[in-house]
Amino acid sequence: MTKIYVDAGERIFLVRSMRGYTREYLAEKANISSKFLYEIETGKKGFSADVLYHICVALDVNCDYIITGKEEYTFDAKLAATLQLFDKNQTENLSIILRAIYEINNVLNQNN
Repeated sequence: MTKIYVDAGERIFLVRSMRGYTREYLAEKANISSKFLYEIETGKKGFSADVLYHICVALDVNCDYIITGKEEYTFDAKLAATLQLFDKNQTENLSIILRAIYEINNVLNQNN
């Protein structure tokens, strides 16, 4: 099996373990057999984009992370729900405030 599948399988195993999911639980959530999940995690079998998508949804992880190992920003539903409480003018002000906090944080991190 190619390295991309072996590495992806290792990351799936890691995330599954960190979430405390059994192989059977994740397989059921991803709508695949636990045997197939075992073969994916051990790099013995590849998988389709559809299978990858279902595994990632079940693990609540970005597909890019599973394939590349690079963490990407994931959608934060709680933050989005909170932002929806504000009207358009307020969200523009929030954007300015959040940008300022980001800039301050960067300055503080550079000084440490």
